[in-house]
Amino acid sequence: MYFGWLSIIPPLVVILVSIFLRSSFEGLLIGCLLGFIMIDGWGFFDGFITSLYAVMTDEDTVWVIVVCGLYGSIMALMIRSGGAKKFGERMLERIHTKRQALMGTWFLGIFVFIDDYLSALTTGITMRNVTDRFKIPREYLAYIVNTLSPPLCVIVPISTWTLFIGVQLEESGFAAAGEGLKTYFSIIPFVAYGWVSVLMVPLFIYGVIPMFGKMKKAIHRAETTNEIIPEGTKLSSVHFEIFPNLVNPKARYFLIPMLVVLAATMAFQDFSTPGIEIDALKGVLIGVAFTFLYFLIRKLSTVQELTETIFSGFNSMLFALALVVISLMLKEVGDKMGLTQYVISSVSPYVGKTFLPVIIFIALSVISFTTGSSWGLYVVAIPIVIPLAQSIDSNVLLNIGAIISAGVFGANACLYSDATILTSQSCETNNMQHGLTQLPLALLAFSVSCIVYVILGFIF
Repeated sequence: MYFGWLSIIPPLVVILVSIFLRSSFEGLLIGCLLGFIMIDGWGFFDGFITSLYAVMTDEDTVWVIVVCGLYGSIMALMIRSGGAKKFGERMLERIHTKRQALMGTWFLGIFVFIDDYLSALTTGITMRNVTDRFKIPREYLAYIVNTLSPPLCVIVPISTWTLFIGVQLEESGFAAAGEGLKTYFSIIPFVAYGWVSVLMVPLFIYGVIPMFGKMKKAIHRAETTNEIIPEGTKLSSVHFEIFPNLVNPKARYFLIPMLVVLAATMAFQDFSTPGIEIDALKGVLIGVAFTFLYFLIRKLSTVQELTETIFSGFNSMLFALALVVISLMLKEVGDKMGLTQYVISSVSPYVGKTFLPVIIFIALSVISFTTGSSWGLYVVAIPIVIPLAQSIDSNVLLNIGAIISAGVFGANACLYSDATILTSQSCETNNMQHGLTQLPLALLAFSVSCIVYVILGFIF
């Protein structure tokens, strides 16, 4: 079925309802139901259930649920060991100003570059006590954390994002088998939004670009009223008490498990297929198992308490995972209605090779922002845009960079993307408040990226 411009209605309703209710889940649910009413008529409920079943049984969804849940488990273990708090205290011994606290958050986010989920959860949980000391609102912390998770992952040589996109380049025929990652290296300079958004953070921190809008109000609120956490924050808290018999917590109870997760994610790869395949699931599974045994050997707690912590940590991610699942259903609605194909086919006849990259970036950014889809967007858009760019002699690497930038913008700016949800979870802030506060800053980076793509279109 071809819905044309009508395919825009469900994601538009999601945004409007979410802003009106100041809550993501209800908006996503209403938007999905509306989409299935448009697709299936009176059989919309059966369509909704069928889609829910398809999403929940999809291999990628299971992967996301298990990975996010286990990240919650290992975070809970590190928090209950006192390691995360002690690490923050050690950082406070070296951090004496608000600016240092903010730059420390930026550097930590850069250090944990291998996976956006791991970066969002680690940086938020580690730094929130540090930034609280300097009356930095959680919205400001969340902005830095969110901007250092997806955007950074597309401009570093190896991450779960770059490897996934490398596979899409191979499947589209643009890169030879096993050469996807190597080909991606040539695309990195053209991922404008990733570069602009990551480099813009220190410009805000140092006042080169002044704060404005809701972020400025949040900073004023925290400094004048000591209200660090925005009003209405709920279902985004990760509170765990320290193990009852623990006497002397140490920073290494945080650092060692984190380094093991990073090392295992890099080292334990799938060599059954050509190229490099980093699997965050293997990394976090090994990390949880190691941390369990390490804490048991160090006698930090009992087997029963450690096991209960693993499950309670997994459970703390439940609301975040519910939002991820319902957002994946919204993507299903968009796919059934042909949203991506409609947008690309609508704009392609009216552009030449010079302006194709910026048009692709703008058009796909709208899709990514309204649906919360990034990787799904890449699967659909890359095979369509490559031959389109080749047919009009537009630089293919530049246009692929525009596609990647669009997906990253959506992950960074969408009010209900997985990155926004997990950032809110780790920073203990209201999901909608965080999304609306950082949106103007993301739109500024988006605008600068548009200018960059216009310039690059003329140069290349």
